[in-house]
Amino acid sequence: MSVPVSSGVLALAAACLLAACGGDSSSSNEAPSAGLRVVSSAPEWVSGGDARVAVSGPSDLLGEAQLRLNGEPVDLSRFEIRDGALEGVVDGLEEGDNTLLVRHPDHGTLARLTLTNYPVEGPMFSGPHQYPFVCTTVSELGKQPLVDTDGEEGFPVRDDEDNVIGLSRDCGIEPYTEYWYRTTDDQYKPLPEGDSRPADMATTTLMDGREVDFVVRWERGTINRFIYSIAMLAEAGEEPGSLDTDLWNGRLMYRFQGGVGIGHTQGSMDYNRRALQPDVLGQGYAIIYSTGTRMSEHYNMQVGGETALMVKERFIEEYGEPLYTVGLGASGGAIQQYVYAQNHPGLIDAAIPVQSYPDMVTQTIHIGDCELLEHYMDVTDQGNEKWQTTTNRTWLVGLNATDAVPDPLYDAKQMLGYGGAPGSTECVESWRGLTPLTMNPYYGQADNQDQMQPPGLMATVNWSHYDDLRNIYGVDGDGYPNTLFDNVGVQYGLQALLDGNITEEEFLALNEQVGGWKDQKDMVQEGFPFLYSEEDVMGDPSLFDPWSRRNMTLSEDPAVPAPRTEGSLEAMNGAYTSGMVFHGDSGGIPIIDWRPYLEHELDMHNVHQSFVVRQRMEDFAGHADNQVIWFTDARPEEAFSHVPLALEVIEDWMANIRANPDQSVAENRPALARDSCFATDGTLIARGDGVWDGALDDAPAGACTSEFPIYTTSRIVAGAPTEGDVFKCALKPVSTAVSDGTYGSWEPDGDQIARLNAIFPDGVCDYSRPDQGRPDNL
Repeated sequence: MSVPVSSGVLALAAACLLAACGGDSSSSNEAPSAGLRVVSSAPEWVSGGDARVAVSGPSDLLGEAQLRLNGEPVDLSRFEIRDGALEGVVDGLEEGDNTLLVRHPDHGTLARLTLTNYPVEGPMFSGPHQYPFVCTTVSELGKQPLVDTDGEEGFPVRDDEDNVIGLSRDCGIEPYTEYWYRTTDDQYKPLPEGDSRPADMATTTLMDGREVDFVVRWERGTINRFIYSIAMLAEAGEEPGSLDTDLWNGRLMYRFQGGVGIGHTQGSMDYNRRALQPDVLGQGYAIIYSTGTRMSEHYNMQVGGETALMVKERFIEEYGEPLYTVGLGASGGAIQQYVYAQNHPGLIDAAIPVQSYPDMVTQTIHIGDCELLEHYMDVTDQGNEKWQTTTNRTWLVGLNATDAVPDPLYDAKQMLGYGGAPGSTECVESWRGLTPLTMNPYYGQADNQDQMQPPGLMATVNWSHYDDLRNIYGVDGDGYPNTLFDNVGVQYGLQALLDGNITEEEFLALNEQVGGWKDQKDMVQEGFPFLYSEEDVMGDPSLFDPWSRRNMTLSEDPAVPAPRTEGSLEAMNGAYTSGMVFHGDSGGIPIIDWRPYLEHELDMHNVHQSFVVRQRMEDFAGHADNQVIWFTDARPEEAFSHVPLALEVIEDWMANIRANPDQSVAENRPALARDSCFATDGTLIARGDGVWDGALDDAPAGACTSEFPIYTTSRIVAGAPTEGDVFKCALKPVSTAVSDGTYGSWEPDGDQIARLNAIFPDGVCDYSRPDQGRPDNL
């Protein structure tokens, strides 16, 4: 219920509370008090100089009390009674700590809060801003792209007549609102001025059954340096600046987006499919979005989480608390939902992660192995016929491999005298290029970076994921960021040995010669196909380097084991303690983890990852009752999305939680919120608690597990657990591995033991130790 308040003191508010809610003051021996809370954010994380607050308490006390900010009375003319409390926006906060209190002339302070305010351009807790930084704000508005500079003067911000209206060090613009409409041919267009209704305007049906014109109120601006968006349906012709919510169904969606980026750019907005997602807006949902939560711009989840909190804060200050907030996003957008549910409870109340991973940083553990193993099979051991059969490569990489997806460089490798297989592994098809993007300080770039001033400024950037998170990982003595990748003690191909797919000699040779990755200070720029042309390669075949071998630690002498790479303990601890790693704490919110099954395409979103998430959740809480896993078959091609059904099920789930607050999230699950799998046309194959049996245990395969093959990773092949979050394994002596059955029936002879000790002078991975590789053990 919302009742306006027209007085600067709480007297009329108290009267409204009494009338609207039946409130009464009762005698008590306790000291009088009132409730005071920040609605729009946590009180310690307020941004932009304002905050939505709520005051509650006995009506007789509030009738004589005042709300005061830093000693000054707060104007309550725009406050309203909502859900039995006086609620509105307090502005004029100073940067830093501010004191907000409810003060009574007789009883003194009834409630007090300290609000810590940060500038709208940030940061709050993510550390110093990254510079240089390419500003794309102006190009997003349809003007010429303008860029940041290395100086303190910032870059020019221009109005519609191209007049300079200010300078911004952090790409900032003032918020502005436009009105767009959806056309009958499924496009968005700006709403024309005037009263005439465009002939091609579409209509939409709200959740409550009303059919309305599809007009969108679309606010954009900058928060935490990134471009944000707030969108909801509105009436055509409303007064500019209106915040009317008659067409809003009370639900809020945070639309996250994936990709892989290395920072140094404000980024660009995907408005048609995400910021203004029509099937969601059309039901009456509000959608918030930011380029700071689009992972193709950066992969700093502290910056992303901070940005998400600030954008949602902005929404609540304008419109009030939503009934609930649901997250939606694929790949990196799915990662954000899991990680932010863990790191920022309350940011989202439910999640629909699509094509999920648990996080990004633990993907680097096994994906960092990809090119080491591909290079070994293509080059070092190219005479071995086993690696000329595509599917055999799964024995080492764990990921799927198939001839149905050809290796685009197979003919070139044959012509240049390398080995190979005609088909691809997931490493080749989906992950090739991610190794240099993550590790190589020379490889990355940002759009429009050539316009940076002064010229050559971007040449100073370390283009690696590690540098993007240098605030978290720390730096070494040479000023380079600490790195995570570690393969000391890793016994590549161990399961292939135990299964009899490779011989003892092949196992030894693999681990002797596979090598590791150079330190960043020793890396060089990439070769073909990342840079250079086919003509360049014909003139200089040494430029051909799809594996990034130039940045590997290889051995010139086969008798001398190639050096492995040792990661930084400081970086690993930083990844864990900063929340970059998903530990399994999902916040207990309803989660529908959905993915189309695309293993036949060697899609990088391998289905194994949904079960990694579940295992981590079970490790953390002892169960994963708030998560359901849905697969939809996409063989031979993707034809059906279950996101609309997931949204409906989340709505029912959240309604049950509201109706039965004393029951658990699991007890409130609706009938369709169960593990399930579906055929290509969307029809149900199986649903129930046992459909994924065998995916994480030794039980007979369930109905869905039987239908959808699940692959593994190179580290699981090497003996690591399903959780996939061990950056650095605990070690045990080779002699222990020989005696404890690590090698199955193989009993190495003296020469073989000597070779093992030469390969693993510090010992081999011991994955049996609990919590090894995590902060308690690093």
